[in-house]
Amino acid sequence: MVTGGADVEALLDGIPQSGTTLGEDDAPVTLVEYADLQCPYCAEWSRQTFPELVADYVRDGKLRIELRGLTFIGPESEQALSAALAAGEQEKLWNVVDLVYMNQGAENSGWVTEDFLRAVGAAVPGLDADRMLEASDSAEVTAAIEEAAAAAQADGVTTTPSFLLGETDGELSPLEISSLGPEEFRAAIDELLGE
Repeated sequence: MVTGGADVEALLDGIPQSGTTLGEDDAPVTLVEYADLQCPYCAEWSRQTFPELVADYVRDGKLRIELRGLTFIGPESEQALSAALAAGEQEKLWNVVDLVYMNQGAENSGWVTEDFLRAVGAAVPGLDADRMLEASDSAEVTAAIEEAAAAAQADGVTTTPSFLLGETDGELSPLEISSLGPEEFRAAIDELLGE
């Protein structure tokens, strides 16, 4: 049983998604999140801060968020990420990611199963769960996982979640934070927006 489908739909409804990005392509500020879908801290950020950033910045066209999914924790990380990336082909990656976090189990405990991922897919309006699962072992999905891992190495990312922030067409810099709450994210985004 997957919970939270209506909340995720309400949060993300009407916001453009393209592959791994959420928000308008021409939003002035970009936040990159390096995340592992089994990471409890990533789930905490997703519950605490992500909804506020979506409501206050992404929905208004001020911020776009890009997911770079990593598989540090284990095979279930890769299984969940592969499904999310495949959902991205239907412009529903962020719905799947948010629902996975809302229903996250203990690391490497066997919670990420095909049945679980099918239930997540079924809880996302407009997503073809069968198509998502079929596409999850495609060459495109494998390439996307390898690309994110290479980017993480280049950016010196060793823990999740890790964040980069900057002007959309400029250089992104690591965002150093002391907590996963929204305050430091807001301050950094507002500074870039000149607010």
